[in-house]
Amino acid sequence: MEEPEVYSLIGDEGFARLISAFYRLVPLDDILGPMYPAEDLTGAEQRLRDYLIYRFGGPQTYIEQRGHPRLRARHFPFAITQVARDRWMHLMDNAFAEAALPEAATAALRQFFEGMSTFMINREIAVH
Repeated sequence: MEEPEVYSLIGDEGFARLISAFYRLVPLDDILGPMYPAEDLTGAEQRLRDYLIYRFGGPQTYIEQRGHPRLRARHFPFAITQVARDRWMHLMDNAFAEAALPEAATAALRQFFEGMSTFMINREIAVH
């Protein structure tokens, strides 16, 4: 499945189910929870949902409201290590299980998340 086809398959509702499932897990997580300010959790959820809808063929709301994604720059203040990246993917895998999206959409999204989450790593853990 081509990425722009994902939106036509799952629509706003599918993205909302996936991202809502993910953000229900975040505050409970010992690694990711502290990275997300509680007062902006709803905003973070909306931004990710809008970004993914735009990225996978839906309305351009994200771009209209926020401009170019600049994902690495926007995430630089957060210490994203390999451990944090792996935990993010673990929570997203749990969200995929709950959201029960069509397999073709899940495969396309998972492939994107695997690559993008690795690209977002911006810190190394010092080993002594």
